[in-house]
Amino acid sequence: MKLPNRKKNNKRITKAPPTFIQWRFGVIVFFVFLALAILIARAAYIQVIEPDNLVKQGDMRSIRVKSLPSARGIISDRNDEQLAVSVPVDAVWADPVTIYKEGGLAEIERWYALADVLGLKRKELISKIEKNKKRRFIYLQRQISPAVAAYIKKLKLAGIGLKAESRRYYPTGEISAHVIGVTGIDSHGLEGVERSYDGWLTGEPGRRTVRKDRYGRVVENISLKEKQEGKPLTLSIDQRLQAIAYRAIKQAVSDFRAMSGSVVMIDIKTGEVLAMVNAPSYNPNNREQLQSFRMRNRVITDTLEPGSTVKPFVVLAALDGGTANLDTIIDTGNGIMRIGGSRVRDSSKVGKADLTTILKKSSNIGVAHLALGMPLQELLAEYAAVGLADPSGLNLIGEATGIFPDRRRWSDFEIATLAFGYGLSVTPIQLAHAYATLGAYGEYRPLSILKTTGPTPGKQVVNRQHAKAVLEMMETVTQPGGTATRAAVPGYRVAAKTGTSRKAVRGGYSDEYMTVTAGVAPVSNPRIALVTIVNQPQGDEYYAGQVAAPIFGQVMKDALQILNVAPDESTVKHIDVLN
Repeated sequence: MKLPNRKKNNKRITKAPPTFIQWRFGVIVFFVFLALAILIARAAYIQVIEPDNLVKQGDMRSIRVKSLPSARGIISDRNDEQLAVSVPVDAVWADPVTIYKEGGLAEIERWYALADVLGLKRKELISKIEKNKKRRFIYLQRQISPAVAAYIKKLKLAGIGLKAESRRYYPTGEISAHVIGVTGIDSHGLEGVERSYDGWLTGEPGRRTVRKDRYGRVVENISLKEKQEGKPLTLSIDQRLQAIAYRAIKQAVSDFRAMSGSVVMIDIKTGEVLAMVNAPSYNPNNREQLQSFRMRNRVITDTLEPGSTVKPFVVLAALDGGTANLDTIIDTGNGIMRIGGSRVRDSSKVGKADLTTILKKSSNIGVAHLALGMPLQELLAEYAAVGLADPSGLNLIGEATGIFPDRRRWSDFEIATLAFGYGLSVTPIQLAHAYATLGAYGEYRPLSILKTTGPTPGKQVVNRQHAKAVLEMMETVTQPGGTATRAAVPGYRVAAKTGTSRKAVRGGYSDEYMTVTAGVAPVSNPRIALVTIVNQPQGDEYYAGQVAAPIFGQVMKDALQILNVAPDESTVKHIDVLN
């Protein structure tokens, strides 16, 4: 078969010249220019008309703000002993994205070591990271110690970092816990002074704004806001007095198997609170002890019927109102007084007695006669004037104000019981305030938990000479034959009053007792007002003279010595109330 001649065929095939199609070229050029116009318009819109969004997107990817935490202010007692300080610690955080980018949890033993040192369950730590694979930041543990932080650095785990922060430390532990309070994990106050003065103590953190590149390197420092450290706070508390008061009440609560106990001490000259303690207490450095029944500051939150501790104010009201004088004699009969269908009893018969004997023997019948012999409003006004109706003004969170009776109709028996401390309730701080007013010879001063400078001016609310006379009467209560002999302090003249009251329950009163001893010392120139309370003592001894009075005497003795108050027992005991 003869093959065709390809050369001849190739010579015959020729390419047609390109045909220029004008409409097609025009369409292409039109769309090119249209696309270019759209791009130019879009660029102009983004760059000129609305550039903010683009800037925002860029800043989101490059600008970082670093917080510069400020240290919380130091809390000190009146002698500059530190009660609360901030110490540097670290927080452990994780970047799950980086963790999985760098190999994930392959070296499982090192991750288990991390969990162990943080006190976390191993599976919970791994699960937490796995559940947050797409997140860039999660906390694993806050406020770890420097030793733990150093160990974590040695593990060299990718995606695990440390962040500097501070932790509150309380050198005095449980002794001052109820006054100082405690802070939360974010270093803001939860209780006590820490919460009440949180804004003052916290300060303001600083802020550093930088721009970083894709590798995390700082390429521009944009701004720096300096941090403002928290301001220090000086309390009126004297830690020496705080320690002796806490030791005494803690021992008493243990000895008498009581539910709780409280002590509060006030400087009569200034109105400063020198000590405020409760048992049981808690260690604010141990988070496991942060339980409500331990953390409650009973001095300001718990109320009680004050019992016989209000009797001096009944005598004072009678003297101020003119319904009695220093020579008044009251016949208490055989120790039983019938009022309607009820009876008022004395624990011991005192017969015909003057005002001093009525207070010394704590005669219910005697003060009932005084209360029924004066307008009721005068008695209530006297209670209110010395501070039994008002909050303390200490600015502490959780303070109660008790129950101050205010109704139109009163039976004679209700008035009689009001005279020996039933039918009204007060907090320990209110009772201490009332005794501080009495110790200041009727001059009412506001209380303060912060240190003041010099004597604080007050308002005269009761007759000065009558207040002195009542203090002299109360001095006999701590002398032989009185109900508070165990509250006496050798070498000092002490005016005190005990009170034992049944605890109110629904429908009446229980068989549980609240024991109170309140008083001032030294009588010749009162310096300290003190209230001691033991709640529900168990056993055969449940009267205040047996339970609360010894605590009062012990704490008062140590306090007078620590404050270098000169003994006054040898001074003239009689005060001429007429001059």
